[in-house]
Amino acid sequence: MDEKNGRILLVEDDDEIAAPLSAALRGAGHNVERVSTGRDALDKAGPDVLALVLDLGLPDMDGVDVCRSFNEAYPGTPVLMLTARTSEADIVVGLDAGADDYVTKPFRLAELLARLRALIRRAGSGDVVEASEVVAQDVRIDVAARRAYKGTEELELTPKEFDLLAMLVREAGTVVTREQIMREVWDTNWFGSTKTVDMHVSWLRRKLGDDANQPQYISTVRGVGLRFEREPDA
Repeated sequence: MDEKNGRILLVEDDDEIAAPLSAALRGAGHNVERVSTGRDALDKAGPDVLALVLDLGLPDMDGVDVCRSFNEAYPGTPVLMLTARTSEADIVVGLDAGADDYVTKPFRLAELLARLRALIRRAGSGDVVEASEVVAQDVRIDVAARRAYKGTEELELTPKEFDLLAMLVREAGTVVTREQIMREVWDTNWFGSTKTVDMHVSWLRRKLGDDANQPQYISTVRGVGLRFEREPDA
C-alpha cells in the first residue's frame, strides 16, 4: 500500500474527539475519511485503507464487531482501537477481534500518531520471519500465507497473535525476552507495557489448548521471558 494514496479511516462519533484528531492526522500528511457509525465504517472500508482508527463505543454497533468484520475482509490492515474501556478483559476482547494496538481515552495526540506510524510501518515491512514455513511439535506456521496450524486444524489468529506465534515457533527451544518480542512483533517505538505480551500469550495458549500451569507449548521462564517447547513434556 502506497501511504500517499491510502486512506486513514477514522470511526469516531464524538465530534470533540474526531475534529482535532482528523486535523492532527491531516497535519501528519494522511488522507483522512471520518465516519461516525460502525455500519458507515464497513461501507466505506476498502483495500485502499491504510489503517483503521476505531472507537469501540459507537452508537449503532459494538466497535469490537466492526473490528472483527473489518479484519476478516482486510486482513493485515492495521487497526488502532480508541477506547474508554480500561479493564484488561475489555481490551483483550478488542485485541482478539483483530486490533493491533489500542489507546485509552483521554489520549495524547502525539502518542496516538506515533503508535499509528509504527503500525503502518510494521504493516508495510513484510513478514516477521523469512523462512517460508516454521514448525515445532505439531504447530506449523505458513509464513507466506500467514496461516497457522495445530496438527491439521487451522488456528484462527489475530494479526498480532500470528506474528507472536511465528516468532516463538521460529525460536523454539530458546528463551525469548518480552523486550525482544516487543521490538519484533510490535515495534521499537511501542509505548505500552509488556503486559500486552502476556495478554496475547494467554489467548494463544487458549487457542492451542495449552495450560499455563503445565504448559506443553509456551512456557514462562520467570524473570526472563518465554520459550516455545520443541518437544512436549513427558
